[in-house]
Amino acid sequence: RYGTPGMTTPQGLWVLVCGASGAGKDSVINWAAEHLEQRDDIIFARRMVTRAPHPGSDHDAVTQSHFGALTASQALAWCWEAHGFQYGIAAHYADDVAAGRTVVVNGSRAHAAGLAPSAQVRVVQIVADATLLASRMAQRGRDAPEDVARRLARNARLPDLQADCTILNHGELSHAGRQLADYLVKCASSSRE
Repeated sequence: RYGTPGMTTPQGLWVLVCGASGAGKDSVINWAAEHLEQRDDIIFARRMVTRAPHPGSDHDAVTQSHFGALTASQALAWCWEAHGFQYGIAAHYADDVAAGRTVVVNGSRAHAAGLAPSAQVRVVQIVADATLLASRMAQRGRDAPEDVARRLARNARLPDLQADCTILNHGELSHAGRQLADYLVKCASSSRE
Protein backbone atom coordinates (compact mmCIF):
# COMPACT_ATOMS: atom_id res chain seq x y z
CA ARG A 1 0.00 0.00 0.00
CA TYR A 2 1.25 3.47 -0.79
CA GLY A 3 -0.40 6.80 -0.44
CA THR A 4 -2.60 8.70 1.95
CA PRO A 5 -5.33 11.18 1.04
CA GLY A 6 -4.06 14.68 0.53
CA MET A 7 -0.47 13.63 -0.17
CA THR A 8 1.26 15.74 -2.76
CA THR A 9 2.84 14.06 -5.76
CA PRO A 10 6.26 12.87 -4.63
CA GLN A 11 9.28 14.55 -6.17
CA GLY A 12 11.89 12.37 -4.51
CA LEU A 13 12.18 8.60 -4.42
CA TRP A 14 11.32 5.63 -2.30
CA VAL A 15 14.03 2.95 -2.43
CA LEU A 16 12.80 -0.42 -1.19
CA VAL A 17 15.70 -2.67 -0.18
CA CYS A 18 14.61 -6.31 -0.23
CA GLY A 19 16.27 -9.64 0.31
CA ALA A 20 15.78 -13.15 1.60
CA SER A 21 16.33 -13.96 5.27
CA GLY A 22 20.07 -14.42 5.66
CA ALA A 23 21.01 -12.35 2.60
CA GLY A 24 22.47 -9.73 4.96
CA LYS A 25 20.00 -7.01 4.02
CA ASP A 26 20.00 -5.40 7.47
CA SER A 27 23.80 -5.36 7.63
CA VAL A 28 24.12 -3.89 4.14
CA ILE A 29 21.53 -1.19 4.92
CA ASN A 30 23.25 -0.36 8.23
CA TRP A 31 26.64 -0.08 6.50
CA ALA A 32 25.22 2.33 3.92
CA ALA A 33 23.37 4.34 6.60
CA GLU A 34 26.58 4.81 8.61
CA HIS A 35 28.50 5.95 5.55
CA LEU A 36 25.76 8.32 4.36
CA GLU A 37 24.81 9.80 7.74
CA GLN A 38 26.01 13.27 6.71
CA ARG A 39 23.60 13.33 3.74
CA ASP A 40 20.35 15.12 4.51
CA ASP A 41 18.84 14.11 1.16
CA ILE A 42 18.95 10.37 1.94
CA ILE A 43 16.71 9.22 4.79
CA PHE A 44 16.66 5.71 6.27
CA ALA A 45 13.11 4.99 7.45
CA ARG A 46 12.43 3.09 10.65
CA ARG A 47 9.90 0.30 10.40
CA MET A 48 7.11 -0.44 12.83
CA VAL A 49 6.67 -4.18 13.31
CA THR A 50 4.28 -6.28 15.36
CA ARG A 51 7.23 -8.24 16.73
CA ALA A 52 9.25 -7.81 19.91
CA PRO A 53 12.67 -6.25 19.35
CA HIS A 54 15.78 -8.44 19.45
CA PRO A 55 19.47 -7.49 19.68
CA GLY A 56 20.34 -5.34 16.67
CA SER A 57 16.69 -4.65 15.79
CA ASP A 58 16.10 -1.85 13.31
CA HIS A 59 12.40 -1.48 14.08
CA ASP A 60 9.96 -0.01 16.55
CA ALA A 61 7.80 -2.69 18.13
CA VAL A 62 4.04 -2.06 18.11
CA THR A 63 1.10 -4.17 19.23
CA GLN A 64 -1.29 -5.67 16.72
CA SER A 65 -4.07 -3.35 17.93
CA HIS A 66 -1.84 -0.27 17.63
CA PHE A 67 -0.84 -1.31 14.13
CA GLY A 68 -4.52 -1.73 13.22
CA ALA A 69 -5.23 1.78 14.52
CA LEU A 70 -2.33 3.21 12.48
CA THR A 71 -3.65 1.51 9.35
CA ALA A 72 -7.22 2.67 9.97
CA SER A 73 -6.13 6.28 10.51
CA GLN A 74 -3.98 6.21 7.33
CA ALA A 75 -0.87 6.96 9.40
CA LEU A 76 1.22 4.57 7.27
CA ALA A 77 2.69 5.32 3.86
CA TRP A 78 3.49 1.62 3.36
CA CYS A 79 2.34 -1.55 5.09
CA TRP A 80 2.71 -5.26 4.41
CA GLU A 81 2.72 -8.66 6.08
CA ALA A 82 5.57 -11.15 6.12
CA HIS A 83 6.43 -14.16 8.29
CA GLY A 84 3.26 -13.65 10.33
CA PHE A 85 4.07 -10.06 11.32
CA GLN A 86 2.75 -6.69 10.16
CA TYR A 87 5.25 -4.09 8.93
CA GLY A 88 4.64 -0.39 8.40
CA ILE A 89 6.39 2.83 7.44
CA ALA A 90 5.05 6.03 8.97
CA ALA A 91 3.28 8.44 6.63
CA HIS A 92 5.58 11.32 7.65
CA TYR A 93 8.31 9.80 5.46
CA ALA A 94 6.12 10.66 2.47
CA ASP A 95 6.79 14.32 3.35
CA ASP A 96 10.51 13.68 2.80
CA VAL A 97 9.78 12.15 -0.60
CA ALA A 98 7.51 15.07 -1.46
CA ALA A 99 10.37 17.40 -0.51
CA GLY A 100 12.67 15.68 -2.99
CA ARG A 101 14.57 13.36 -0.65
CA THR A 102 15.36 9.70 -1.16
CA VAL A 103 13.78 7.53 1.55
CA VAL A 104 15.23 4.06 2.05
CA VAL A 105 12.85 1.36 3.28
CA ASN A 106 13.90 -2.04 4.61
CA GLY A 107 11.22 -3.82 2.62
CA SER A 108 9.68 -7.12 1.63
CA ARG A 109 10.21 -8.92 -1.66
CA ALA A 110 6.61 -10.11 -1.83
CA HIS A 111 5.33 -6.59 -1.15
CA ALA A 112 7.67 -5.01 -3.71
CA ALA A 113 6.77 -7.62 -6.34
CA GLY A 114 3.09 -6.71 -5.98
CA LEU A 115 3.52 -2.98 -6.51
CA ALA A 116 2.49 -1.27 -9.71
CA PRO A 117 5.36 0.40 -11.57
CA SER A 118 6.01 3.92 -10.31
CA ALA A 119 8.43 6.67 -11.27
CA GLN A 120 8.88 7.34 -7.54
CA VAL A 121 9.85 3.80 -6.48
CA ARG A 122 13.10 1.91 -6.95
CA VAL A 123 13.74 -1.64 -5.78
CA VAL A 124 17.12 -2.96 -4.63
CA GLN A 125 17.53 -6.69 -4.13
CA ILE A 126 20.24 -8.10 -1.84
CA VAL A 127 21.05 -11.71 -2.78
CA ALA A 128 23.22 -14.60 -1.58
CA ASP A 129 23.23 -18.29 -2.43
CA ALA A 130 21.00 -20.72 -0.50
CA THR A 131 23.87 -22.34 1.43
CA LEU A 132 25.02 -18.97 2.72
CA LEU A 133 21.44 -17.98 3.58
CA ALA A 134 20.99 -21.09 5.70
CA SER A 135 24.35 -20.63 7.41
CA ARG A 136 23.66 -16.97 8.27
CA MET A 137 20.19 -17.73 9.64
CA ALA A 138 21.63 -20.49 11.83
CA GLN A 139 24.42 -18.18 13.09
CA ARG A 140 22.10 -15.38 14.12
CA GLY A 141 20.16 -17.84 16.28
CA ARG A 142 16.86 -16.00 15.89
CA ASP A 143 14.97 -18.79 14.13
CA ALA A 144 14.36 -22.40 15.12
CA PRO A 145 15.58 -24.96 12.55
CA GLU A 146 12.02 -25.50 11.28
CA ASP A 147 11.64 -21.73 10.80
CA VAL A 148 14.89 -21.62 8.83
CA ALA A 149 13.56 -24.43 6.61
CA ARG A 150 10.26 -22.57 6.18
CA ARG A 151 12.02 -19.34 5.21
CA LEU A 152 14.22 -21.16 2.68
CA ALA A 153 11.14 -22.82 1.19
CA ARG A 154 9.43 -19.42 0.95
CA ASN A 155 12.44 -18.10 -0.97
CA ALA A 156 11.96 -20.81 -3.58
CA ARG A 157 8.23 -19.97 -3.94
CA LEU A 158 8.57 -16.20 -4.34
CA PRO A 159 8.50 -14.89 -7.92
CA ASP A 160 11.61 -13.30 -9.37
CA LEU A 161 11.80 -9.69 -8.24
CA GLN A 162 12.13 -7.11 -11.00
CA ALA A 163 14.78 -5.07 -9.21
CA ASP A 164 16.36 -1.84 -10.40
CA CYS A 165 19.60 -2.85 -8.69
CA THR A 166 20.80 -6.28 -7.52
CA ILE A 167 23.66 -6.59 -5.03
CA LEU A 168 25.40 -9.90 -4.40
CA ASN A 169 26.37 -10.07 -0.72
CA HIS A 170 28.71 -13.02 -0.40
CA GLY A 171 32.03 -11.46 0.61
CA GLU A 172 33.15 -8.45 2.60
CA LEU A 173 30.21 -6.43 3.93
CA SER A 174 31.91 -3.22 2.80
CA HIS A 175 31.71 -4.35 -0.83
CA ALA A 176 27.93 -4.80 -0.78
CA GLY A 177 27.47 -1.78 1.50
CA ARG A 178 29.41 0.46 -0.86
CA GLN A 179 27.32 -0.72 -3.81
CA LEU A 180 24.13 0.21 -1.96
CA ALA A 181 25.52 3.56 -0.81
CA ASP A 182 26.63 4.41 -4.35
CA TYR A 183 23.24 3.46 -5.75
CA LEU A 184 21.45 5.63 -3.17
CA VAL A 185 23.66 8.61 -3.99
CA LYS A 186 22.85 8.06 -7.67
CA CYS A 187 19.13 7.95 -6.86
CA ALA A 188 19.35 11.11 -4.77
CA SER A 189 21.18 12.89 -7.59
CA SER A 190 18.69 11.81 -10.24
CA SER A 191 15.70 12.92 -8.15
CA ARG A 192 17.12 16.46 -8.06
CA GLU A 193 17.50 16.68 -11.83
